[in-house]
This record gives sequence, structure tokens and C-alpha cells, in this order.
Amino acid sequence: MQKIKAALLSYGMSGKVFHAPFLEFHPGFELVGSWERSKHLIQLDYPNVKSYPTLATLLQDDIDLVIVNTPVGTHFEYAKQVLLAGKHAIVEKAFTTTVAEAQELVNLAKEKGLKLSVFQNRRWDSDFKTVQKVVTDKVLGELVEAEFHFDRYNPFLSPKGHKETVNSGAGILKDLGPHIIDQALSLFGFPQSVFADIRITREHSLVDDWIDILFYYSDFRVRLKAGFFVREANPAYVIHGKKGSFLKPRGDVQEDELKLGKKPNLDSWGKEVSGNEGLLHTEIDGKIIKDKIPTLQGNYYDFFDGVYQSIVNDTKEPVTAQEGLQVMQIIEAAIESNAQGKIIAL
Repeated sequence: MQKIKAALLSYGMSGKVFHAPFLEFHPGFELVGSWERSKHLIQLDYPNVKSYPTLATLLQDDIDLVIVNTPVGTHFEYAKQVLLAGKHAIVEKAFTTTVAEAQELVNLAKEKGLKLSVFQNRRWDSDFKTVQKVVTDKVLGELVEAEFHFDRYNPFLSPKGHKETVNSGAGILKDLGPHIIDQALSLFGFPQSVFADIRITREHSLVDDWIDILFYYSDFRVRLKAGFFVREANPAYVIHGKKGSFLKPRGDVQEDELKLGKKPNLDSWGKEVSGNEGLLHTEIDGKIIKDKIPTLQGNYYDFFDGVYQSIVNDTKEPVTAQEGLQVMQIIEAAIESNAQGKIIAL
């Protein structure tokens, strides 16, 4: 099996939790190391890998794929350097800070013949995969509206300075927002227009921490919400059609299990605990059905396998750079809508 040599640009929470375990587990990847400016934490978990003192030394090494998992404000600069060095890249969300930056990376990857993917791992959450199946199976009839939430209860400011200081990558719109924006786009397509309300709700916060975004389609509406003052959670996904409804709480276990140090597998990984099933209330073949339905298995492994296949077999990336650009178009439209207080055509 052809090996893809991969390296990380940081080994904080995202590198330790979301990337390294899957790069180690997938037989097609070889985890070479990580750029670590001062600490050498990766070698505590993976003694045989390298800790690079600079980005330049990493890019000079024999590496095929680089994961840009640094703060949002650095994504464009680092991803550009990675592509110019002739390496394939995965860039975490938000892809960039502007549409112009995203377009430049799209063009550069195409010019260099390199694979560029955005790490929108939440497409492989168990809850969203179940929602996706319900929509694809058309059991709700013609869709009327959908509402996605990524809510938390956390009134405290993050200790990470780049998340709470005013900068081009800070704020919930570019943190949790890309998750639900990408899910909506992947499921329903690009909307005709957008309206957004963006607020600051936490005491002493300098960056946005509450969003309410409305997607307009010709005969369908999608609302996306995220905030830090939701002690009692709403359903993460609510979809209403002309025949019925589907409500699903957020229940994916992967992040929590990875934080506990559990290792991914292909059999039992990503299976939700009992009690988080979605409620389907609809009419099928003239019969009214109201019942909890089984949740599909989630697995971020599928994203990494998609990246592997795209490099080795020249297939489409699991999340393309063009899709990352579309998320940035929504984010810029949301910022403009909030500033002007009006609907923005796309």
C-alpha cells in the first residue's frame, strides 16, 4: 500500500485529538512529525516521529501532506507556503479569513496539481450522517424549513489569546459557524441569499459569540444558530417537510472519546450511546409513523481515507477547496448582512 508521509503544523488539541490518531491508524499514512515552536509534545505520544523547530525545516523534509491546524488567521499564509513547497494540504476550518484568500489557494493548488482539502470533519458526525440519510431518503416530503444548532453553555472567555482578541480569525462565526454552514451547504446546496444577526453576549468579550444566519432558497429556508448561553440544549437538527418532521439531538461521541485517549477503529468507533436517537414523525405509504430511528455510525476516518484516495488515485477530495471557498462566501455575506441589516444576494 502506497504510504503518504504526513506532518502537522501544531500539536495542540486539534493535532493530538483530531489528526494524529487517524494518521496513525490509517494504513496508508505515515505520521512523520509536527512543527512545535517550543515544546516537544508529539514525541511523548509518538516517540519515533520528528519535532520540527521551524516551518522551513518541515517543508524541506520528505513529506507529501501537511495539515494546517494552526489559528485561523495563519491558515492562508501557511497553506500558501505548503502548496508552494509542492505538498498536498489539509486546512482546518475556517478555511481562510476572506474569500479572496480562499480563491488564491484554490487557484494555487490547481496550478500546482496538488490536492487541497478543508477539514470539515463534522460531515462525518453520527448525528449529521443520520440527518443526511433522512433528507436523502425523502421521507419528509418536500422540505419547508430546517434549523441547525451548535450550542454550548460556556460564559467564560477562552484562555487562548487568538480566540478572544480582535483579529481576522476570531469569533464564533469563524469557529463553530463553519461546521453548520458546511453541513447545510453539503446537504441543501448554495442558497440564493443570506441574512445574519451577529452578537456579543459574554461579559468582557471582544469578539462575536452568538450567530443567527438564515439561508434563502426559492421555496425553502435554513436557519443556523450558535451561541454560548444554552444550558438546556435545543435539538441540534430540526427539519420539517410537507409530510413530516425529524428532530435529532447532538450526540456524536468521537471528540469526547478522542480526548480520553481512545483510539479509532472501523467497527465500534463513532457509535452513539442509546437515548440520543432522532425522532421521525412522518407519513410513509399512507401510514403515520412516529418513532425513534437508529443513529448511523460516525467516523472521521472516512475523511482521511478520502484524502488518501484523492492523492493516490487522483479522486475528488472529501471536502474540496472550492467547498471551503463557498463557506467563506457565506461568512463574508453574513458579516455584510449584519453590518447593513439587510438580506445579501449571493
